[in-house]
Amino acid sequence: MRPLRATVRLQLHADFTFDDALRQVDYYAALGISHFYLSPFLASRAESAHGYDGIDPTRVDSELGGEAGLARLVEALHAADMGILADIVPNHLAVGSENPWWQDVLAHGRTSEYARFFDIDWEQSGADGKLLLPFLGDRYTQVLENGELTLEWDAHRAAFFVVYHEHRFPLDPAHTAALLASADADADRDGPTPERFRSPETSHPERGADDPLIAATLARHDPATEEGRARLHALLERQAYRLAYWRTANDALNWRRFFDITELVGVRVEDESVFDLSHAYMLSLVERGWIDGLRIDHIDGLADPRGYALRLRARLEAIAGRRRALNGERYEDRRPIYVEKILGHDERLHTDWDVDGTTGYEFLDLVSGIQHDPAGREPLTRLWREVSGRTDDFAAEVQTARREMLDGALTAEFERCIRTVDALARLRPETREFTSPAIRRVLGALAVGYPVYRSYADQDGRPDADAEDFDHAMQMARSQLSAADAAWLPLLDDWLGGEAPGAFDEPERTLRLKAVTGFQQLTSPLAAKAVEDTAGYRSAVLLSRNDVGCEGAHFAYAPKRLHEANRERLASFPRTLLTTATHDHKRGEDVRARLAAMSEMSDVLVPRMRAWAGDQRLYDSGETPSGGDRLMMLQLLLAAWPLELKLEPDAEFADRNRQALNDFADRIVAWQQKAMREAKLASHWLAPDETYEQAGEDAVRCALSGGDLTRELAEAAALLDLPGAINGLAQTVLRLCSPGIPDLYQGTEFWDQSLVDPDNRRPVDMAARREALGSAEMPDSAWKHWRDGIVKQAVVQRLLNLRREHPRLFSEGEYLPLEAGGAYADHVIAFARRTPTLTLIVVVPRLSRVLSASSAQRELQWSDTALSLETLELTGSGDPWLTSAPVASSSELSLHQHLSDFPCGAWVWTS
Repeated sequence: MRPLRATVRLQLHADFTFDDALRQVDYYAALGISHFYLSPFLASRAESAHGYDGIDPTRVDSELGGEAGLARLVEALHAADMGILADIVPNHLAVGSENPWWQDVLAHGRTSEYARFFDIDWEQSGADGKLLLPFLGDRYTQVLENGELTLEWDAHRAAFFVVYHEHRFPLDPAHTAALLASADADADRDGPTPERFRSPETSHPERGADDPLIAATLARHDPATEEGRARLHALLERQAYRLAYWRTANDALNWRRFFDITELVGVRVEDESVFDLSHAYMLSLVERGWIDGLRIDHIDGLADPRGYALRLRARLEAIAGRRRALNGERYEDRRPIYVEKILGHDERLHTDWDVDGTTGYEFLDLVSGIQHDPAGREPLTRLWREVSGRTDDFAAEVQTARREMLDGALTAEFERCIRTVDALARLRPETREFTSPAIRRVLGALAVGYPVYRSYADQDGRPDADAEDFDHAMQMARSQLSAADAAWLPLLDDWLGGEAPGAFDEPERTLRLKAVTGFQQLTSPLAAKAVEDTAGYRSAVLLSRNDVGCEGAHFAYAPKRLHEANRERLASFPRTLLTTATHDHKRGEDVRARLAAMSEMSDVLVPRMRAWAGDQRLYDSGETPSGGDRLMMLQLLLAAWPLELKLEPDAEFADRNRQALNDFADRIVAWQQKAMREAKLASHWLAPDETYEQAGEDAVRCALSGGDLTRELAEAAALLDLPGAINGLAQTVLRLCSPGIPDLYQGTEFWDQSLVDPDNRRPVDMAARREALGSAEMPDSAWKHWRDGIVKQAVVQRLLNLRREHPRLFSEGEYLPLEAGGAYADHVIAFARRTPTLTLIVVVPRLSRVLSASSAQRELQWSDTALSLETLELTGSGDPWLTSAPVASSSELSLHQHLSDFPCGAWVWTS
């Protein structure tokens, strides 16, 4: 395989296909990228914008160009000595008529060969052995009465379907034959026997809807008549599924889904046969040499993440062995496996999964944390409390949100877990007094108190690495429960992995393992829904600390935390991905950088934001929208303010500015609507409050109408321009030089001022990026016109090419934190990467406001701040990679001399 040095994440869809990606190979090769990190490209729903709604893992999506299109892209990449890192989705598939496996289960029920593929509880009480399908827009009887359910004939498949808007629900094939036979019997009592219709798919493929028997059958089930509705109802009652109102999903669903998304069904990849069928095609692409590595989506959703990862590693090792034997070539044994995994505060990725690391959210959190000024927390917190009326305790917001999720969006998953524990309790006399209501209270308290996404207990019990997190959950639960309920906690501790399920006889062994799995597959979506999708939109002391993977309860980190994490990563997962922007981020990496700069400017910005939060030019009501929503809007307006937008009085710019303001307003309005609904306070995805949302939109459009208020906001946003740009460059340099594999998100080599999806998936202006790259301008030169983003691209290209020239320096180089001395020593982050023959020194600023004479001055005032280099025992001079001047001294690096005209530096010594 091609050496993995740096990846670029590309979002594939019908408007950006394999051929579109192919046309960018030369650009990314020149930038220094080694691998295209592609979004899921196996067959997904028609017009999917992301690929995470897969329908068939045995083929490439035709909308992207099919296998032929992928082959063309692979050929172009290999010609440029590049490869592909593929994003795969083992946890779930999309339900619906496009998914052949799902349709087969609907038609045949538990006798379907695919029934075991999906995580379905056929025995769930109240389901009557059927698969609940909560896809109706109203109660079933009302939908039936309205005539919205109709029986239709598919001539191509020679089968009847019940159709409801875009949904097509198949019938048991035996019922199709019986329906035709019944219609035939009605037409001619002396006619052919039913046997002739038992295989309509093969016997009568030519039948169309105008066939007399087909037409008669459809007429007999016409929902416009009472008789027809009765027959249609009777027919549906005989199917393996039950149609239901969509609002019943959260209460009664009897199959696992992805989070609370009822259109995505959980896949049982823990079953080896399911694993093999769902992975065979992708692994065949690996064996052909088309795929160099795999990214595993949402591994925490799986029943057994460790077992899954080890099985996948075994398949990759077997492929490597076959390729060596077949080709007799030197073949790199280890193709990387990356897991999408959000690590909690102080949580570590398990080292016994045989994976190469995560997708890098924890690095995003680290860089964000060190760029926040801890002194800004108090004034920003006070502002939040005063204006929003809500707590600034992010952890408390998470706890509240977790309880709400158990009582709402994740009730079905919670109840399923309760039933398993209840069955376990009934096994023994000494535990049968652990009643269902008590189980609900105790298990709920334990789930709410769980501090990270999940534990990883299996048949061998709970790993030692998870003990601290489980103990924390026990303590939290104990503080919330009565003494009587808390007395059951040690029992749950044992059942949920404290004792190895494999040590017990059946049926207790199976029930214990089912309880462990159920609890772990509950806490994972519970954490995601409560933290990312709820608390992150309710508590916003500063939105930059509420992004995916960030620790909202921790406002700022000391640089020491970054250094410790870098050294640990080099020792444990030296090839893990490092990211600061993803397809899932809530705010673009440079929006977060500007928000972080706000923490340095609380003295200037807090009074203005307090005034704007109550400004009658923005709001018709004193209460709507809420104070919290107002502050979040103001933060985003300032942080995402387009750098090219200048409110010039000259008429030449008037039309351009008006359009730019309108476009910006549209983006903020779309973000705000999503934020309001995710918060689930004044509005909700399931029950949108259009009046409330309109009040928010009105405020945004007033703010960006182009008048005096717009100019005030523009003036405040300008204060963030240079500090935000410096932060943006610093986080870029840290990502490209820290231990790990840097990941670039599409388009972010220029300033990334995107918001939450779909805003962060907008088309990228590749022509502008190509033109800029062709100029080959040095970063310190491009800094003079920094607003156009070329300076960031120049930094990316220079450092990626440094990685290409000296790969071992980054893959194996020792990591040495460096201390600065002088007036602004606390505003420096510096480290060295070293091999026996090379030394790289990296220096970036933090909290740069104090280094600038004004918010518009590019030059930094470092005074006597310097790095001591004596302990490195360097000889000769260091060659510059971001600036123009080499470091001649081997004992000291003066920041005044080397980082006044450009904020970041990288120098290489060769010995």
